[in-house]
Amino acid sequence: MSVSLVLLIVMAVLYACGIYLMLERSMTRVLLGFLLVGNATNLLIIIMAGQSGVAPIVEDGVTVDEMTDPLPQALILTAIVITFAVSAFLLALIYRSWRIEQDDDVDDDEDDVAMRLGDTGVPVEQTDAASVDTEFGIRAEAAITEARNLEEQDELAAAEAAGLSEHPQNDDKQNVDNQKTEKGAAE
Repeated sequence: MSVSLVLLIVMAVLYACGIYLMLERSMTRVLLGFLLVGNATNLLIIIMAGQSGVAPIVEDGVTVDEMTDPLPQALILTAIVITFAVSAFLLALIYRSWRIEQDDDVDDDEDDVAMRLGDTGVPVEQTDAASVDTEFGIRAEAAITEARNLEEQDELAAAEAAGLSEHPQNDDKQNVDNQKTEKGAAE
């Protein structure tokens, strides 16, 4: 089994260029680097498959030693699909970043920079009490209070209903007493 030196060199160059591009700040370069690393991985799998041979279909007169292993081919197809899916996701991220900021560079987060510099505490974002952070505006607190009041009323009504149904004999006695009182009042 001999491995082509040209394939090894091409694979190594693809890995090196791909990793270099993935370490850049530009999302477009990260995507290109990911594509290069994906292709280098496919070459690695091809190299590891060994010598090419006959298709792995059982026929008369073809021995197992003459056939090519189908597993590396299946792995390459899987790697192509995964590379395509991740590339589509990265393209969507790049497009979204470009639409929002007109830039595809990844910036450092302030909290990450503070932690890298060894600051003991991460600065807390100051919020203004007057600023409203919900889509309902000022009405949000009133809606929450009203919802809580409705829940309490529902719980009380359910408790009263459960209290009446727990003692059906007392309810029947009260109904009989009420009927007697009504008859007495009517006479």
